[in-house]
Amino acid sequence: MNFFLVYIREAHSTNGWQVDSNTAEGILFKDHEDSEGREQNATACKSGLKLSIPILIDTMDNATDRLFGAWPERIYVLSRAGTVAYQGGKGPYGFDPEGLHRFLSDKAVHPELHSPK
Repeated sequence: MNFFLVYIREAHSTNGWQVDSNTAEGILFKDHEDSEGREQNATACKSGLKLSIPILIDTMDNATDRLFGAWPERIYVLSRAGTVAYQGGKGPYGFDPEGLHRFLSDKAVHPELHSPK
């Protein structure tokens, strides 16, 4: 199984919908003006959160975000065939890593996710 974080548009940009908690924590990013800026923010995200999984970066037309309804955060599992096997709720309130863990742990219900390539 492979895991990726897909970095989409900035949820709480300094020139958009900035929140007090981000300001207090020094998480201050502008909306991306180009793919280079988006890549820089994605790199800062990976570093700041100490992530070890690879990050994929959405295109500037936000195609992935629009296709998956990903803003501001969401968890998906895709089957080997490329179909959606699991769709978590919209974050932050529907963001449920424990639900994902239960889903991934149930080998009897989803053997296609656990079989070798």
